[in-house]
Amino acid sequence: MAELGTEVRLDCPFETAIDRTTAALGEAGFGIISRIDLDKAFREKLGVSFRRYTILGACNPALAHRAVSAVPEMGLLLPCNVTVEETDGGSLVRIVDAAVMLGAGGLGSRPEIAALATDAGERLARVARTLAAG
Repeated sequence: MAELGTEVRLDCPFETAIDRTTAALGEAGFGIISRIDLDKAFREKLGVSFRRYTILGACNPALAHRAVSAVPEMGLLLPCNVTVEETDGGSLVRIVDAAVMLGAGGLGSRPEIAALATDAGERLARVARTLAAG
């Protein structure tokens, strides 16, 4: 199985990691259009405890528009997910690999989708570098 994304370990509390990740995504042209706090959902819906774990739905409106204009079913693969989870002594951020995500179903072989994957991938790699640099 292909790697699904990039991991960046941060030596900071969970909420700080959320803030830093959101800021780095913003610098790369992504806004957060959804936030799912899995730990809260698991507690409310299942009555189970889980470490703090949040899925951020990151969207670059221009890239999303190009994607769904070219291939309407691309909406099934959007937004770009970024997870932030609490770990012992810090936080772990995972950033989806845009080429893997947009390549689902063979769509990555389409030139317009390959170009979008490259653009999104470069932006998301910049996010990872920003977070890693501290």
